[in-house]
Amino acid sequence: MNKITLLIHCTDQPNIIASVTNFMANNDGNIVYIDQHVDREQNIFFMRLECEFNSNSFSIENFKDSFNTALADKFQLKWRMYAAEKKPRMALFVSKYDHCLYDILGRYNSGELFLEIPFILSNHNDLKPIANSFNIPFYHVPVSKTTKHEAELKQLELLESYTIDFIVLARYMQIVSGLLIDKYPNKIINIHHSFLPAFVGAKPYHSAYKRGVKIIGATSHYITEELDAGPIIEQDVSHVSHSYSIKDLIAKGRDLEKIVLSNAIKLHANRKVMVFNNKTVIFS
Repeated sequence: MNKITLLIHCTDQPNIIASVTNFMANNDGNIVYIDQHVDREQNIFFMRLECEFNSNSFSIENFKDSFNTALADKFQLKWRMYAAEKKPRMALFVSKYDHCLYDILGRYNSGELFLEIPFILSNHNDLKPIANSFNIPFYHVPVSKTTKHEAELKQLELLESYTIDFIVLARYMQIVSGLLIDKYPNKIINIHHSFLPAFVGAKPYHSAYKRGVKIIGATSHYITEELDAGPIIEQDVSHVSHSYSIKDLIAKGRDLEKIVLSNAIKLHANRKVMVFNNKTVIFS
């Protein structure tokens, strides 16, 4: 059985859902999931659909051509279609913090994440033993102010040679420039504590502790050239109290980071995220 996932957005207008579902039915497709959303403020229609086909002669490339001819031009659709069995290929960028890396690799090793991890890249060698223990290739690409451009060219070379679909910054402590962002728009996922912008700097938990915060959180988002301002994929918070030490806050924060980042990865890998004007639509 062949299964496709279809993502659509366009100007809201009558008859889109009926036209798409009739097209699937006329091509012997069985729709197993469909959801839609209309952004009234921007007048934009969004839809996610999963459809199965029993025919042994089914070709996704031919189906894409037919869909484009029959519907895309008529409704001026912006659309993406994926073969559901094809796992996206994810590169992991890390530095020295290991909590997100261990969590992702544990979930990956147990089959929880629908993706492939061809390699792990770092600007330090500290986490190489972890990559080795999971039998994943590890690349050390040092970064400094004077070598940043050359380092990103090397990163791009690796990303292209491994045909990477998206990148996850699992506490990669470097600012990514437009060189990579332009190549992977809305395909580079970051994780950070939700103290920004209130508690910026290298020690946000220390600042939060001094202020006696009662809630901490984490945010996962796509990166843009404006620092920490990209479309948000997933967020979560946890209540804390005056009894928490700085060590307790850090531990709780790292737990949140792991959960939020893994959920964001799942949503992206399962093609449940659509981005429009720096805002995300997340399908269930």
